[in-house]
Amino acid sequence: MKIIPLLFVLVFILINPFTLLAQHEHHQMPMQKKDTTKAVNKPVAKKSGMEMGDTMKMGRHDHEMKMGEHAMMDTMPVMTHSYSLNLPMSRNSSGTAWQPDATPMYGYMKMTKKWSLMFHSSIFFRYNYQDITNKGVRSDSLTDRFDAPNWVMLMASRKVNKRGLFSFSLMLSGDELVMGGNGYPLLFQSGETYNNKPLVDRQHPHDFISGLSVAYTHMFSKDIDLTAYLGYPGEPAIGPPAFMHRISSINNPDAPLGHHWQDATHITFGVATLGFRYKIVKFEFSNFTGREPDENRYNFDKPRFNSWAYRFSVNPSDNFAVQFSQAFIKSPEALEPEENITRTTASVLHSIILGEKTHLTSAAIWGINQIWKSRPEHSVLLESNLQKNKTAFYGRYELTQKNDDELKIVPDDRDDLFLINKLTLGTSYNFLHLFKTNFRIGMQGSASLTSSKLYALYGKFPLSAEIYLHLLPINMNALGVMKHSASQNHSNH
Repeated sequence: MKIIPLLFVLVFILINPFTLLAQHEHHQMPMQKKDTTKAVNKPVAKKSGMEMGDTMKMGRHDHEMKMGEHAMMDTMPVMTHSYSLNLPMSRNSSGTAWQPDATPMYGYMKMTKKWSLMFHSSIFFRYNYQDITNKGVRSDSLTDRFDAPNWVMLMASRKVNKRGLFSFSLMLSGDELVMGGNGYPLLFQSGETYNNKPLVDRQHPHDFISGLSVAYTHMFSKDIDLTAYLGYPGEPAIGPPAFMHRISSINNPDAPLGHHWQDATHITFGVATLGFRYKIVKFEFSNFTGREPDENRYNFDKPRFNSWAYRFSVNPSDNFAVQFSQAFIKSPEALEPEENITRTTASVLHSIILGEKTHLTSAAIWGINQIWKSRPEHSVLLESNLQKNKTAFYGRYELTQKNDDELKIVPDDRDDLFLINKLTLGTSYNFLHLFKTNFRIGMQGSASLTSSKLYALYGKFPLSAEIYLHLLPINMNALGVMKHSASQNHSNH
């Protein structure tokens, strides 16, 4: 456990740049108010020549003022989506994935003469007790109970001439610094390796540089965009937004058990995506590296560009985001280099703003891994988060199929698939607001139900509990930033 380096490094990364932004009250131009002063009703015939001249001068002055306002608006940075001049910023998510326009945004914003900057972050300081009844033998190795899942992200964009938009993003995570190479305890979790062995009942740490991407979008018209995206690492066009960027899971520190069935490609060393948007629909095609990140969390893995993916996305209204995607992934696991996977996902995300400080966000996600010449493995996730002023209530239900290799057990039947059901319920309370940062205390509990063949390893009904301190930026909807952005974006149409 390395909590001291976390406090020194990550809190500095989080607070130092954001404290400067905390002093930044909106640098956007204020909305111009209409002149409500009523003119004195005078017959035109009774106006003197001086009065007529004054009126003409005032008219010219008003015209010049309006022209100046338009010129100023043209030189201001545009607060829009990172990959479109004609979409709201609230549709931004991980990679190039869409979320509903009505999704609240937690972050810090900075506007310069040419750039629009957005900072996001999340840090959980947590006590995590898996299998609190100790009924399963697997819990004997899960005795490290203090951890701190974390990440920080910078997004920057600027206009290029009148039709172009350049975007840059950087995401960092100190997971390995805090928890070591084997990550944090999580019953039934699987994916990636540590000391050249599969990680089981643990969530792997993310790479220090979890995202580094650039993109250029060209606007052909209000309804048509073409985007070229490059990431090293980046996120190909597969799956819904990654779990750490979904507002429906914002208060849940745990990665989903179906992470490697749904959104695990969010850190991929070598991604090239071409996306075409027409009105509310977008089609994307990606060429990317199939191999998952190696155990060295501080290097840049070899880009291979040996895998392919496509994704259809549609936002039928402000409250919904729907996607279907499929990826053909070559050799994702280092320990099984000859094994290839076809991954198919579909998801529906829903968001509704119920007030300045109240919102409800939900997600329904299905993902399937088809190892070539093997049976398909399914996963389903349903999650929701209700934020009411300072108090939040959230839940997640998961149903995942995992085989003997993933759970590292000796099977009775080589084709056996173990069905895992897990329900998590939690609540959090925002007890302090400081430097435009929320300090939340929360707790959650989980209950799992699985096959009787796993009772000896996990017990009949394993229970888990967690308490945590959560640091994250303020909801910008509460500051009115998103409303201003939407109105400005509309004025540019």
